[in-house]
Amino acid sequence: MVKISRYLKPYWAYVLMAPLFMALEVYMDLLQPNLMADIVDNGIANGDMNYVLTRLLIMLSIALVGMVGGIGCVYTSTVAALGFGTDIRSDLFRKIQTFSFSNLDRFQTSSLITRLTNDVTQLQNVVAMSLAMMIRSPLLCIGSIIMTIRISPSLASVLLIALPLTIIGTAVIIRKGFPLFRQVQSKIDRVNTIMRENLAGVRLVKAFLRKDFEENRFKNANEELRDIAITAGRLMSIGMPLLMLITNLATVTVLWLGGIHVQNGSLQIGELIAFINYLVRIMMSLVMIAFILTAFSRGKVSADRIREVLMEEPDIVDPAESRNNPSQEPKITRGQVVFENVTFSYSPTGEPVLKNISFTAEPGETVAIIGETGSGKTTLVSLIPRLYDPQEGRVLIDGVDVREYSLYNLRKEIGMVMQNSLLFSGSILDNLRWGDPDADLEKAVEVATIAQAHQFIMKTPNGYDTDLSQGGVNLSGGQKQRLNIARALMKRPKILILDDATSAVDMVTEAKIQRALRQWSHKCTTFIIAQRISSVMDADKIIVLDRGRIAGIGIHEELLASNPLYQDIYRSQVGKEERAHA
Repeated sequence: MVKISRYLKPYWAYVLMAPLFMALEVYMDLLQPNLMADIVDNGIANGDMNYVLTRLLIMLSIALVGMVGGIGCVYTSTVAALGFGTDIRSDLFRKIQTFSFSNLDRFQTSSLITRLTNDVTQLQNVVAMSLAMMIRSPLLCIGSIIMTIRISPSLASVLLIALPLTIIGTAVIIRKGFPLFRQVQSKIDRVNTIMRENLAGVRLVKAFLRKDFEENRFKNANEELRDIAITAGRLMSIGMPLLMLITNLATVTVLWLGGIHVQNGSLQIGELIAFINYLVRIMMSLVMIAFILTAFSRGKVSADRIREVLMEEPDIVDPAESRNNPSQEPKITRGQVVFENVTFSYSPTGEPVLKNISFTAEPGETVAIIGETGSGKTTLVSLIPRLYDPQEGRVLIDGVDVREYSLYNLRKEIGMVMQNSLLFSGSILDNLRWGDPDADLEKAVEVATIAQAHQFIMKTPNGYDTDLSQGGVNLSGGQKQRLNIARALMKRPKILILDDATSAVDMVTEAKIQRALRQWSHKCTTFIIAQRISSVMDADKIIVLDRGRIAGIGIHEELLASNPLYQDIYRSQVGKEERAHA
């Protein structure tokens, strides 16, 4: 919590004013019982109505001043808390954007969403309460204790028993509740995971008639969250009856002892009323402190979860030379790609996904990568833009290790179409401009034509200004893939990576896309990952992967004549696909 509290620094003025306003309210509040005692002992006892009215007006004035203090505290604490939450949320989002794929693999997406929303809100509430009630309650408690001692030191001795009992009970409850709150946040993660999966895959759920199964899965996760929340709430609920029991016992004791003092003449009735009033304030202050500490313990869990993200160091960062001398940063000019003895594993102790990979892709070449599912094709091309870094060997672009490029200069010249055709809400043109924010309509039409997307775009209601639903659900799979290709081409990249980018496109359209790419005036080194043999037959170089190793490199005719694995793939697809390709 201490490290997170640095986010309050920009709002120091509000953080400072909130306690001052609250101190004003508490001071005004502490004056009220004494004035009430004066009314009883000096006004009502003597039948002096002028005295009573005068004291009532003073009490009203004090209440108004206290109200100003209360309103000021609420306003300043709210501004500080909301600003605090906004800044943390922004930093969390920016930090997540710096994560490599390896970093993201360590956090579930649903957990990151929970941390950005629910956990930040928990901390925001803690700050607001800390600046308001956490100031009010201790001040009111201490001030009331002082006033009770001034009224009757002997009666105040009751607090020597009541206060320790209250503090010990509260401490035990909070200690038991802390682990439960961590479980609550984990259960929220689980609910968000299932909800996110179902919202993203709702069509698949319906297609496979999994509605009942998914409803039951969500029901179980939701009930687990409910049960652990109830358990935590039940434990916390013990605090209020316990505190009220101690308060009532203390009040009864004070009334009994105070009655004796009144009979002896050592205490007046008004003073006894004021003492009880202060006693109630003390106990209610302790109730509020217990409530705040409960929220604080839950906020501690959220703070720890947020710190886990903020303290996570990105695995992939710009080289020190680039950070210190931006003008000396290397830049990609030709697009030559060289793999030198590259070995990669997703975990330090796991089996390598790629083993001793070495090959060269010359500028302007089309390099196809083919192999069985799980052979490491996607992993291989992911090393080029540094989505991951290899454990052994190196990847060179234009003779420079990719780790020596700044991430901006490296990825600026690489266009990548991933397996999942992801589009964002907004117009078609907005999505294409991800490749070039300043691109005009003419450039968009050019790349869309190459990707064979222009014709279907023009058939949409508003052409390139047609709005897409989230994820592009109002387009077919093939249309989304073609827009993804056009978006990558918009960058005019030196290196183009097509990771199974035409799997949802028919073979005739795919052939047109490949022909248009070969005829495009902007030459780039192209990597094509494909399952269909027709997609790779015309490549300048075909790499056959088998269980993370290169099983063969060459053109179609060479591999067909000499490579058994390529021959098997060819024979399994040769009939209908070969005729379509021809």
